[in-house]
Amino acid sequence: MSVERARQLPADPASARRPDDDGLTVRVRQRMAAAATPVTPAAIVSAVRAEPTAAVLGDTAVLRMADRVHDDLVGAGPLAPLLADPEVTDVLVNGVRVWVDRGQGLQQVAVPLGSVDEVRRLAQRLTASAGRRLDDASPYADARLADGTRLHAVLPPVATDGPYLSLRTFRQRPFTLDELVRHGTVPRPVAPVLSAVVAARLAYLVTGGTGSGKTTLLNTLLGLVPSTERIVLVEDAAELQPRHPHVVGLQARTANVEGSGVVGLSDLVRQALRMRPDRLVVGECRGAEVVDLLAALNTGHDGGAGTLHANAPSDVPARLEALGMLGGLPRAALHAQVVAALQVLVQVRRSDRGRVLESVCLLLPEGPERLVTVVPAWVRGRGLGLAARPLAALLAERGVAVPPILCEPWPGSAGPA
Repeated sequence: MSVERARQLPADPASARRPDDDGLTVRVRQRMAAAATPVTPAAIVSAVRAEPTAAVLGDTAVLRMADRVHDDLVGAGPLAPLLADPEVTDVLVNGVRVWVDRGQGLQQVAVPLGSVDEVRRLAQRLTASAGRRLDDASPYADARLADGTRLHAVLPPVATDGPYLSLRTFRQRPFTLDELVRHGTVPRPVAPVLSAVVAARLAYLVTGGTGSGKTTLLNTLLGLVPSTERIVLVEDAAELQPRHPHVVGLQARTANVEGSGVVGLSDLVRQALRMRPDRLVVGECRGAEVVDLLAALNTGHDGGAGTLHANAPSDVPARLEALGMLGGLPRAALHAQVVAALQVLVQVRRSDRGRVLESVCLLLPEGPERLVTVVPAWVRGRGLGLAARPLAALLAERGVAVPPILCEPWPGSAGPA
């Protein structure tokens, strides 16, 4: 039986972390250091079995002890059970206090992290395992752990009551659209609208606030792309893992300790265009790369997608303007590019029931200057909007069957178009 197998065993109250576990970890670490033994699961199990107290324990108990020692030596230590919980999306550490989010808001949990110095060492070890530096000279760092967990860490004195750790867990298997419907994230009548947007190769942005589920929904929608198409992902931190047979990913790189070697999203978007993408996806538009994305979508790359931070759909034009200015794109040119490149906005938000689809909107030109305006096609709790008919016409124009919900009368109309 391996350490990995021990992780899958049912929880045993008798195997809960005890005060002498820390001493065990120290002794095993010292034994392995003295023998210059590589930190492998097999080596850890052997070191634990060499402990006098292990002689009276069964295989399952020994493996559980080895599992905890492994987490303390090379894993997330006391935080490992939280990161392994499929219900947990975020783990936040403030000094020695721990908060988790299981989809219903933050809740404080009792986790024996030890002293502030031990938390600092944990943060440094996790950051170093991802090839990043975290010390007094570089008191903050972003890192992606081996299992896909995203880590942000800040050390004192920058973190006044720190260290502070923010961990966003990684779901190994993306949700299907049917699963999002069953979970209440996407209303069942609206699910065909999202499928039709992907099938029609309309370019779209998934928008929402921090932690609203943008990446989760984009993962699901990319899984609807036909298997004959090639998806090229460009991300600041690799998070997208769509269920699709032909996906290639490019990840930005920060500068090394000498301050060189940085590779930004704008560079990666340009590289992606040389990789024969059928669907170009920018994981999160947060800077000048939006200019390169819009340029790419205006050169025959239909069906592209991305995510964008925005508290409401009406905020998106101003947000795009601000990002366009970072790339040196004037306001009028930015709006002209957006009108030609993007068609649909999909807004998500957090609620008391979890993450939900809030609205589906169209980006349409308005007025003599043809500035982009956001017009709802469907809004949760209100039904169809003014853009329902234009969206239906756009889908029909591209040879995609119009979902039944878009054929229903909307308020103020005499019937479907």
